[in-house]
Amino acid sequence: MDMRFRQVHLDFHTSEQLEHIGERFDKKQFQQALKTGHVDSVTVFSKCQHGWSYHPTKVNQMHPHLQFDLLGEELKACREIGVNAPVYLCAGLDEKEAVRHPEWLVRNRDESCSWTGNFTGDAGVHLLCFNTGYLELLLDQIGEVMQNYSPDALFLDIASVHPCYCAACRNDMINKGKDPRDGQAAMEQAEEVFQKYAQRVRETVRRYSSTCEIFHNAGHLIRGRRDLAAYNTHLELESLPTGGWGYDHFPMSASYVANLGMDYLGMTGKFHTTWGEFGGFKHPNALRYETALCLALGAKCSVGDQLHPSGEMDMATYELLGKAYGEVEEKEPWCRDARNCYDIGILGDEAVNCRVSDKSVRSFADIGANRIMLEGHYLYRFIDLEEEFHSYKLLILPDTIRLDDKLAKRLADYLNGGGKLLMSGQSGLEKERECFALDFDTVYRGENPYKPDYMIPGFALSTGGSAHVMYERGYLIEPGPSAKVFAGRQNPYFNRDLLHYSSHQHTPNDDRVTLPAAVLDGNIAYIG
Repeated sequence: MDMRFRQVHLDFHTSEQLEHIGERFDKKQFQQALKTGHVDSVTVFSKCQHGWSYHPTKVNQMHPHLQFDLLGEELKACREIGVNAPVYLCAGLDEKEAVRHPEWLVRNRDESCSWTGNFTGDAGVHLLCFNTGYLELLLDQIGEVMQNYSPDALFLDIASVHPCYCAACRNDMINKGKDPRDGQAAMEQAEEVFQKYAQRVRETVRRYSSTCEIFHNAGHLIRGRRDLAAYNTHLELESLPTGGWGYDHFPMSASYVANLGMDYLGMTGKFHTTWGEFGGFKHPNALRYETALCLALGAKCSVGDQLHPSGEMDMATYELLGKAYGEVEEKEPWCRDARNCYDIGILGDEAVNCRVSDKSVRSFADIGANRIMLEGHYLYRFIDLEEEFHSYKLLILPDTIRLDDKLAKRLADYLNGGGKLLMSGQSGLEKERECFALDFDTVYRGENPYKPDYMIPGFALSTGGSAHVMYERGYLIEPGPSAKVFAGRQNPYFNRDLLHYSSHQHTPNDDRVTLPAAVLDGNIAYIG
């Protein structure tokens, strides 16, 4: 299926405590909303996170207050006007089954639940484990949708590698001779469980269709995990900038996946905040910016919405959306089959050190590099260790990229071939020793004991030669004869402490001594 440029992801997570479900659904009104919004694809729903189906079913339960085949009517409405309609199933959440089958729940190490910690505190849903009987039920639900509706694509939500300490996972680890108290063993178990889930889903779908597309949504694609990307036929990069992901997230993700050989889209939302917000509206200019950013980064566009339980589309939302998607539609002929060009590759923290960038754990080294590239209007992308380095004029290693022998040799070959390297912080140091791993005429002297310190650029800035405060800890270096210093460092008179402090925040710079902070030696530059 050709990926469309102007998509909507239409949520419908609807409690059994709500009545009159879908009673105001009208095919013509549904179609008119899509036309008003210039929408050419809308993801519609089979099963929500509460666990209810929105169509007749023999393997699940239809929402108790729905009286007709809502999914079927939506699919008919879309096909009549040439709009694609992937089908959504919530894979990882099914609150109905979480209540009925507590043995199917994902358990944290302390036996608490995931997503919502228990059943007596905050309201919310609870994550289910694919290593339990729930997987067979889910596969039956997927098979039923494939058999009855022949969708062109499936969107399987809340599906990721997630360590679990439920009885099934615990016993699996013990039976394999592993200690469930070992975090690495739990992660290996989680990888195996997800792999089995993804393979079983693919087998189920392929029994009915050789072309149906499949996407497993985890909310973030980990840079460096091409194996996880390969379980999908395409990629949908969920990234609501006001919903927890921030404005840094999408450019990093899109610039990474651009070279994986898969179609991809950027998924934002119409919400002022995040998913599940009724009556919230993003400013049209924000949507215009976010969809334009998708096009600039080689992605198609998707905007999240949630249908009211009545089934009536909110026309204000689609009028808002039309302001952005009308512009996207005009630009499509120039964006179709386009590929971005890149001069700079960022070999970042997440891709090398397997740090997961989610809402609570972020690689600030990657974020900083990304912002510098965006603000400077450079042609760049994030890369991983499987990338061919010689494709780039410059490689950037931000802050945390220590080198083992293999990576050091690859970088040396890249430099010998004319490539250029920019390193900062601990990047470029040997994996196990406090010294640079490359042929670089500078000695590393460790962390600066002063924090903050001040950088004095050796090149023209609008601030002249003023000292600029550096809030993160710097690193001391001793350049050799062939290294050129292009920025200096001044320390404060003293660190702020109970026994000595000055003014409101931190001690000013002592300009009597300037040390080297940034150096260039041949094709290697380093910022400490």
